[in-house]
Amino acid sequence: MNLDSQHFLDEYWQKKPCLLRQALPEFEPMLDGDDLAGLACEDMAESRLVTGTFEAADWSLEHGPFDEETFANLPGENWTLLVQDVEKHYAPLQELLQPFSFIPAWRLDDLMISYAATGGSVGPHTDQYDVFLLQAAGRRRWQIARDCDRDLLPDCPLNVLRSFTAEQEWVLEPGDMLYLPPGVAHHGVALEPGMTWSIGARAPSAADLLQGFGEWLAFHPDEGGRYSDAALKPAARAGEIDQLALQGLGELLRSKVADRQTLHHFLAAFMSRFRLANEPAPPAAAMLADEVAGALKNGATLMRNPWTRLVWIETAGTARLYAAGQPHDCSTWLAESLCKSICPNIGTDKLDQASLEVITSLVNSGHFLLGPDTV
Repeated sequence: MNLDSQHFLDEYWQKKPCLLRQALPEFEPMLDGDDLAGLACEDMAESRLVTGTFEAADWSLEHGPFDEETFANLPGENWTLLVQDVEKHYAPLQELLQPFSFIPAWRLDDLMISYAATGGSVGPHTDQYDVFLLQAAGRRRWQIARDCDRDLLPDCPLNVLRSFTAEQEWVLEPGDMLYLPPGVAHHGVALEPGMTWSIGARAPSAADLLQGFGEWLAFHPDEGGRYSDAALKPAARAGEIDQLALQGLGELLRSKVADRQTLHHFLAAFMSRFRLANEPAPPAAAMLADEVAGALKNGATLMRNPWTRLVWIETAGTARLYAAGQPHDCSTWLAESLCKSICPNIGTDKLDQASLEVITSLVNSGHFLLGPDTV
């Protein structure tokens, strides 16, 4: 990608929009509109179909899965099909995320692809996360505004702004990319049939984290501890939670959040999960560590399941690797190697028994697959 990553992070990341002409020159999309429509017909795909225009305020929204008749009956203009997590359904597309590896992997979310007929749009709106908008096919006009009325159009199935006046606008052609930090209002309209590929960042809210933390603690034997009041005094006023009780309840919460080890392991586990529960299923038959070692020595390829998100944290010079919320203690070398690529090159000469056991556990959990050489 034609981008100085340090300059971009210093100058633009979470600060201001950035237009990158021919960020990916001669870009050739691996999927077309027909491929995307086919994916939107599958039960596992998260898809939406938006019709309408900002001028007419006649928005409609349908959720997939769809059928072929739906697409056969679409009008000639003013509609957009959007599909989330496309790189997980079609694993080769994960290579498209490699140019963005200067951003920590846990911060990247998914590749969403939208196919739009002429005039297709989802209306002017704001996102609460960073997004890279890559024009993959056709031309699209993008208008943005940093200062605008944030009120939403009432009685609308989409979060469309009630009013929008553009401050800047550009027409993007295939290979061009527009970066937008959180909160910048933007309105994209297809000038001809085409596709926009959106690489979004993960930005959990405090509510997301606190809800997840509570659910995570609920699976611990003591549920994070219980409130106690051994020095309880007779109630003075009916129904009141007195200041001493409020202090005790607050200290119970603060004690868990202040426990750095507990909190850090939760955060890593939380960020290793996807929004949806599409987590890998284990293989039909488990493998022994010796079988895994033999397969790798014979040239088998270790491939990460597209639905597996891996993150790790350092703990006293070693690593705790998380896959879909599940921890695996290992060396920092192994953790980084497994996270570096969807097909990590793990040389068998570097594998000690402990590392081999971790890889075997990941294979038997469905997070990694061994290539066709093992069949």
